[in-house]
Amino acid sequence: MKPLLSADTLGPQRIVCLTEETTEWLYLLGQEHRIVGISGYTVRPRRARAEKPRVSAFTSAKLDKILALQPDCVLGFSDMQADIASSLIRSGVQVTVFNQRSVAEIFDVLYQVAAMVGQAEQGVALLQNMKHSMLEIQALAAKLTRRPKIYFEEWDTPHISAIRWVSELIGVAGGDDIFPELAAQSLGKHRIIADANVIIQRNPDIIIGSWCGKKFNREQVAARPGWSAVAAVKTGHIFEIKSADILQPGPAALTDGVAALHQIVMDWSRHEPMWSSIP
Repeated sequence: MKPLLSADTLGPQRIVCLTEETTEWLYLLGQEHRIVGISGYTVRPRRARAEKPRVSAFTSAKLDKILALQPDCVLGFSDMQADIASSLIRSGVQVTVFNQRSVAEIFDVLYQVAAMVGQAEQGVALLQNMKHSMLEIQALAAKLTRRPKIYFEEWDTPHISAIRWVSELIGVAGGDDIFPELAAQSLGKHRIIADANVIIQRNPDIIIGSWCGKKFNREQVAARPGWSAVAAVKTGHIFEIKSADILQPGPAALTDGVAALHQIVMDWSRHEPMWSSIP
C-alpha cells in the first residue's frame, strides 16, 4: 500500500524565489523541480539562470509574470521586499518573507525551508556539514597570534559597513570587524559611516569590499584622501569578495563566504602584501 503522504508531495510544489539564497538551497536539497521563478540576480547555482524564468529584481518584481506562473508559495527576504509581498498577498498568493540577519538566523531559516519541502532530515545533514566546516575554520583562526582589524565595505558612496552575519563570519574567520556597533543595525541606512575619517582612525589591517551590484575598485579605495595612512593600504591588503558569495544570507555565506574571509586573514597573517579578488 502506497503511503498517503511522501516528501515529494508535502509542501509547496510551485515556488517563486525572490532572492538567490532560497534558490541555491532548494537546488542543494535536490528540490529545484519545485522552483518556477527566480530573481534576476541569481548566479548560484549558475545553471538556474538557464533553467528558470527570472521574474524579479530585489525591490521590484514583475507581478504579472509571477501570477502567470501560478505559484503556491513565494519566498522573499527582508523588509525591503514588503511591498512586493503585500501586492502578491492581495492577489491571493501565499508569501513567506524571512528576515534573517545573524548566522544563527540563517541556519534557522534554511532549516525551515528544508522542512517546508519535506526535506528536514537532509537539510539538517547539510547544515551540520556547514557548521562543522565553520568550526574547523574557527579552530584554525584561534591559533593566530594577533587578529587583524577588518573594515568590510558593502557600499562605497556612502560608506556602508558589514551587516550582522558578515561581521559574525569575520569573527569566525579570525578577524575583528572595526564597526561591531553598526553590525547590530539591520538596515543599511543605519550602517552608513558619514565621516570617512572614522575609518582612517580605526586603522584596519585589512579592507574587504563587496559592493552589491557593481565591481569593487581597490585602486579607487587606496586613492581615497587620507587613506594612504591606513595599515591595509600600506601593505596592499585590500580584497574583494563577490557579493553573491557573502551578502546572500544563505548557503553561500556559510561556505564560500566564510572560507574566502579565512583565506584573506591567513594571507594577512603571513605578512604577504598583495592585491587580490576572491573568485
